[in-house]
Amino acid sequence: MEEKRIFVINRYDYNFLLNVLNEYRHQLIRQGKSTELVNEMLLKLINTPMQKKALFRREKARHDR
Repeated sequence: MEEKRIFVINRYDYNFLLNVLNEYRHQLIRQGKSTELVNEMLLKLINTPMQKKALFRREKARHDR
């Protein structure tokens, strides 16, 4: 069975990771190397569901007033 881990990051870090992986992918393409692993990681990151916990906290705080 594959071990799964939860990695919690904010939107800034998410975009940063996407850009870093994409730049690395382009570097590998220029060098003529395989991009298979980087492509898999990019797809996993892109298809990761997002949680919107902060939205619920703000709404709850408004109702409590």
